[in-house]
Amino acid sequence: LIMFIAYSVIICGCLALMNDFGTALIFFCAFLVIAYLRSGSVGTVGLAITALVFAGVVVLKFAPHAVSRFASWRHIWEDQWDSGFQQTQSLMCMAAGGFLGVGPGRGAMGGKVFAADSDMVIATLSEEWGLLMVLMMVLCIIAFGIFAVRSAIVGRSSFFTISSCAACSIMLVQVILNGLGTVDIVPLTGVTFPFLSNGGSSMICAWGLLAFIKAADTRQNASFAVRV
Repeated sequence: LIMFIAYSVIICGCLALMNDFGTALIFFCAFLVIAYLRSGSVGTVGLAITALVFAGVVVLKFAPHAVSRFASWRHIWEDQWDSGFQQTQSLMCMAAGGFLGVGPGRGAMGGKVFAADSDMVIATLSEEWGLLMVLMMVLCIIAFGIFAVRSAIVGRSSFFTISSCAACSIMLVQVILNGLGTVDIVPLTGVTFPFLSNGGSSMICAWGLLAFIKAADTRQNASFAVRV
């Protein structure tokens, strides 16, 4: 566990040096899940969270980029043409889409917001396809989490069980940061929505996480081979 903690600190530290604090937070949450499932120690998780709070204070002191994100959090309407532009435009477009949306390709998000198909993809989907589609997408990711927990009971090994739960935790944290960041409930971190945000690397990583979830499935005929 000590080696794993050191490994995780190196990864999160490198991401912090790259100013990619959203991804660092995702990796940290995955670390908490793996550390708890590996050790069963609540004290270890509590110590890690305490270390995160300390690291967060250091980041806010020495990283102006992160400070600006926190400064505009919950105050986007006070500066809607600068730091709060993306989120205010997203909220208005989501409101315009309503429950069923204005139709595919008819939304205004693409012409207003730079990251309409990546960081703010929830707003684009909500405007064009409606809030109903957004809820369905979120429920799909939650279903992966439920599936991972149910498969953990009969997992073929502790490795597959832990990796499956960690993969689901990464997806769920991404959804939380992406969706709630768009509507200004949590600070905007600029992370992607699994399987939905534009970007080849994001899509490949999402399918890689899904492979870990699938590998833990031990049901009869869950995997099959096609014979020629």
